[in-house]
Formats: sequence, C-alpha cells, structure tokens
Amino acid sequence: MKKILTATALCGLMAGAAHAEKIGVAMSLFDDNFLTVLRHNIQRHADDLGVEVQMEDAQGDIARQQSQIENFAAAGVDGIITMLVDADSGRAMSKIAEDAGIPLVFVNMLPANMDSFPEKQAWVGSDEEQAGRLETTEVCKLLGGKGQAVILLGQLGTTGQRGRTKATEEVLAGDACKGIEILDQQTANWMRTPALDLMTNWITSGMQPTAVISNNDEMALGAIQALKSSGVAMDDVIVSGVDATQDALAAMEAGDLDVTVYQSAKGQGEGALDTVLKIARGEAHEQRVVVPFELVTPANVGDYKARN
Repeated sequence: MKKILTATALCGLMAGAAHAEKIGVAMSLFDDNFLTVLRHNIQRHADDLGVEVQMEDAQGDIARQQSQIENFAAAGVDGIITMLVDADSGRAMSKIAEDAGIPLVFVNMLPANMDSFPEKQAWVGSDEEQAGRLETTEVCKLLGGKGQAVILLGQLGTTGQRGRTKATEEVLAGDACKGIEILDQQTANWMRTPALDLMTNWITSGMQPTAVISNNDEMALGAIQALKSSGVAMDDVIVSGVDATQDALAAMEAGDLDVTVYQSAKGQGEGALDTVLKIARGEAHEQRVVVPFELVTPANVGDYKARN
C-alpha cells in the first residue's frame, strides 16, 4: 500500500511539473537600462513562483514584436506579457491575443486609444504624466521659476514620451514656472549616446541652458557627459531625468544629476506577472494596475539604491 501511495504521489508531482505555467514575454528592447531591470524582475518573480517564462527581444521593431506575439499564441502559452515598441501598435497585439483566447498584459507602456480592454487583458504600469509633473516641478523649484531649458525627448509616439513631455510643458506654462524659457526640444530615443550628441550640438550652437529636462535617466546621463566634456560646471546647470536607475543614482551622489523620479521596475514586473497569472487561472483581477512614481533628490537618494 505504501509503495502504491508513493508512486501515486510521484505521478502527481510529475504531472504538476509537466503542466507548469508558461508565459511569453515580448519586450520592445533588451538594450535599455530600465527595461533590463524590468525584464530581470519578471524573470526573478517567475523563478520564485515556479513559472516558466520565454523572453523575446523585438529590437525596437513593431513587425518583429507582432510576429513574436503571434508565435506565442500559436505555441499555446498560458499568457503573454508585452512591453510595446510603440503605443499605437497596442490594438493589433490585443486582437492577436483576443482571437487566440490567450491572456495578455501590457506592462509599462499603455496602448494608445484603448479606453477599455478585452476581458482577458490588462495593463500594469505608471502614470507618465505624474513623472513629468514631479520632475519638472522640482526643476522649476531649483531654478526659482526662471531660466532657460532644453528638453530631451524619448522615442516619439511612446506613452512615456507623450505623457512626460505633456506634463513638463504644462508645469512650465504655469504661473510659478512661466519664467523658464524652452530653448529647444528634440528626441534622443531614450538612449545615452544620441543624447550626448544632441547636447553637444546644442552647446556648439551657442545654447547655454540652465536646465536639461530629460524624459529618462539614460538621456540625462548622456547630457551630463556632454556638459562636462564641454567644460560646463555642473553647479551651473540643473539636470533631471526619470527612472532612478543605478547609474542615475550614482550620478546624483556624485553631484551631477539633480533630480530623478523613481519608476518601480520591481512593482511593474511583479504586478504584470501576477496579473497575467490571475487571468490565466480565472481569478479576479484589475484591468488597470497603477504603480506610483516617486520623486528622488539628493536628500533621499539613499532610500532608493536597493529599490530596483
């Protein structure tokens, strides 16, 4: 009898292992500091839960990402998580998953023009306008409401670029900050080297901004490199970003970065995986899960060094 029970238990364990949930993760880009941390948090949480995940890199290509999601659907995964290449591609990705009857969770980037999600779909991310408001309000405060600023934009058309820039412009148009002139704003596509080149061009053209407001930390760090290479004293310019990456926090401790905004890769990653699993299991879930942004300054930078 004991042998029979042991064999039965073993078969049960083998069946459980054979039916481990598998989640497909379609990332817009692996080569990005924040998205790398986000991806690692999804993987770590999956490992903790005993869930199998398959990661794919769209390399910034919408067609590649659509093909990856189609492949996940054809393979019959239990759920899909995607960080979109472009907000406007959300509807197409949503339809693929809906037609296949597979749960889909958008992480970080909110799909454009999607006021509601199909029953088995959701979004987990942060309010991009909140990030822009927190960042620019602090910059305005540090400038005393007067100065000249340039704005480094993320990839045009992404919800991060749209929301953060919209909020930045609204803050600068307010009574307390209307003494700050926007000299120029251009995209550096979220990346450090293009931001370095753009900032160098601005300096070479004769611009002397008192503030560099960046849609993310990577571009802010590129701007800092350009400013320092051009002999600009960092005490003479306010530089801000968003994400509170480890490199950004180090730059803040060094006195180069003045403002950043913490975006919880841990909260978004864990929340996305938890949500897609709830949908796959038929459990109650929220269709919009908002993870708050938090202002980071030299006064509280130490509180964020281990957060992501």
